[in-house]
Amino acid sequence: MMNRSPLTRKKPMQCGGEATPKKFASRCRNPLSALTAKADKAPKQVACKVCKAKYVKLSMSHVACSPACAIEWAKRQREKREREAMRADRVVDRAKREAMKSYGKLVAEAQVAFNAYIRARDVLAGHGCIDCGKPFEPQRPGGSVDAGHYISRGAAPHLRFDERNCFAQRKNCNRPGGTTREAFRAGVEKRIGLSALEALEADQSSPKWTHDDLRTIRRLYQLKLKDLRAKHAEGQAA
Repeated sequence: MMNRSPLTRKKPMQCGGEATPKKFASRCRNPLSALTAKADKAPKQVACKVCKAKYVKLSMSHVACSPACAIEWAKRQREKREREAMRADRVVDRAKREAMKSYGKLVAEAQVAFNAYIRARDVLAGHGCIDCGKPFEPQRPGGSVDAGHYISRGAAPHLRFDERNCFAQRKNCNRPGGTTREAFRAGVEKRIGLSALEALEADQSSPKWTHDDLRTIRRLYQLKLKDLRAKHAEGQAA
């Protein structure tokens, strides 16, 4: 059987297989036409990092519209790096100072955080003095509220951070001769109940707090105080 050339075939062959004339034309068009169309499009403008003026960005590092703005941007970046370095140095210094704190210093700081929470706990709950029952005067110069321990820290140092053993107390009641043990005990019994009071008086535990334990106690009562004040503020707003 004789093979026919494209010129002698009854049905001429089409370039591109079964492509239609429209598809064939699109495939055979000038491949540079797309690049020409993109070249005709206006370049995108961006805002200068310094003065916010519009300019054409030529590269990823091109962040300013002029040499003056580039110098200013470099200065800002240098100052930012210096601030970050100083902040990192302060973090390191703070960690060093914290590591150097003595046991007594950590006990005192944990006690301050604990006492602040106890005062806020009772005052925000509307309680009066644990001894005399009189209301507090928070606006009084120097304040009028102490955190008084029912069983003293000297007699029972293991109860210094026990919430059953500490209550908001008027300053004059917390001074020598300001109240009696009987009045204090009666106030504690009314507040926490007789069974809890007897359990407190019978507590002879002897916890051995480490430096890290004291840091944890300090942070715990700082967070509890913050949470207590936030809840009180939400209640007043509602």
